[in-house]
Amino acid sequence: MANEPQGSQWKTLDKDLNRISQVELAATYVARPLVGPGIALAFIVVAGAVAAVFFGQTPSSYVVIAAAVFGAYMAVNIGANDVANNMGPAVGANALTMGGAIVIAALCESAGALLAGGDVVSTISKGIIDPASVADNRIFIWAMMAALISSALWVNLATWVGAPVSTTHSVVGGVMGAGIAAAGFGVVNWSSMSMIAASWVISPVLGGAVAAMFLAFIKARIIYQDDKIAAARTWVPVLVGIMAGVFAAYLALKGLKKIIAIDMPMALIIGLVVGLVTYAISAPLIRQKSEGMENRNRSVKILFGLPLVLSAALLSFAHGANDVANAVGPLAAIVHASEFGGFEDKVNIPTWVMIIGAFGISFGLFLFGPKLIRMVGSQITKLNPMRAYCVALSAAITVIVASWLGLPVSSTHIAVGGVFGVGFYREWHMERRLRQIGGKSGEVKRIAVEERRRRKLVRRSHFMTIVAAWVITVPAAALLSGIVFWVLNTLVN
Repeated sequence: MANEPQGSQWKTLDKDLNRISQVELAATYVARPLVGPGIALAFIVVAGAVAAVFFGQTPSSYVVIAAAVFGAYMAVNIGANDVANNMGPAVGANALTMGGAIVIAALCESAGALLAGGDVVSTISKGIIDPASVADNRIFIWAMMAALISSALWVNLATWVGAPVSTTHSVVGGVMGAGIAAAGFGVVNWSSMSMIAASWVISPVLGGAVAAMFLAFIKARIIYQDDKIAAARTWVPVLVGIMAGVFAAYLALKGLKKIIAIDMPMALIIGLVVGLVTYAISAPLIRQKSEGMENRNRSVKILFGLPLVLSAALLSFAHGANDVANAVGPLAAIVHASEFGGFEDKVNIPTWVMIIGAFGISFGLFLFGPKLIRMVGSQITKLNPMRAYCVALSAAITVIVASWLGLPVSSTHIAVGGVFGVGFYREWHMERRLRQIGGKSGEVKRIAVEERRRRKLVRRSHFMTIVAAWVITVPAAALLSGIVFWVLNTLVN
């Protein structure tokens, strides 16, 4: 009898401990989604502290600190949204794991931004507004701040919805909206805006067409050949050489501008030489790797694995070199205007500003990138190494062609357009096969129809969501920017 109260106490203690453990599990479950935002917030605070160290405690420094905070926020959002376009196809094709893709992209994006990123950036986003119309230095600073805040908010919203949007177009919309709010509609260079609007159509159509063309070539020359391995030995080195040549020209144009100025003819010569050398090196390697392979499509996919990984890494390097200015361009303009009391059409980007942009993109990719990587890589259409390789090659070729023609295009639109192009080509090809077997037995036709239903082609819901996000990016960012500018101007006055 004397032990019963003691046993009852132990039971009560066990129940209390169980309740505590359940509370701990619940707290862990609730806190897990907050880890990413918490780390991102810590980085943003550090960015503001870095700006404070460089500018001290002066009235103008508080503006720069605020701009550094929002510039870091923008960089995190670019990493979460824009980088997925480069790594998504490789992950969707199972050529890279999610972790491997994030590590490679973070390293290549940072290297591209810090080693080859432009040291001069247009503060008015390539002539979108006339700086003479915003003559007051204070108004100019608030306009750039509004552009930075609004573009970051819009990219953040698009990432949350699951739509890969153009960060370049977001910044353009932000600059345009702030300029209109500050000086009216006459401040906008509408011819430049019309070219940007045209790129909404040009970018994805070009990217999709080029990707579909290469996929059709691979199917005709390799997949549908009786001896697939022999065909792969002939054509895979050619495709790898084309990839190397295109990326060499792409990086010469976009990535080496900080070191040496290279025009289009010289870039094409560099690309041709690199392509021929790569072909000479890859031909015996492909032949050796293909020895003993079965005559199956799976064997051919293996041969495209390594080239796909390399192309994704090169795309990330080029993206870091070319697009980091989207995060730090308005910030660099604010720094220059605060430091020198005026503004210019082009300004130098301080090293500490570039570091904020590079690290912000990497943090955004680590913390929030997997969502968009999965969407681009596997939720639009089913990708394998050959299809993903066509997407990566299309992205580089389309940028080269657009640069030659002087067309403003979005790397985001091109990459996602390439994924759509591959998917719609597969649908067209399936329809063609169904028509070819239309006269055969009902059982054969039934099997073909079931196969079409079973296979994942292009998801129309994602297609409509992404297209809608693309169309409204510039006006939405412009509207947000106009509202933010009005609030800032009202609060200061």
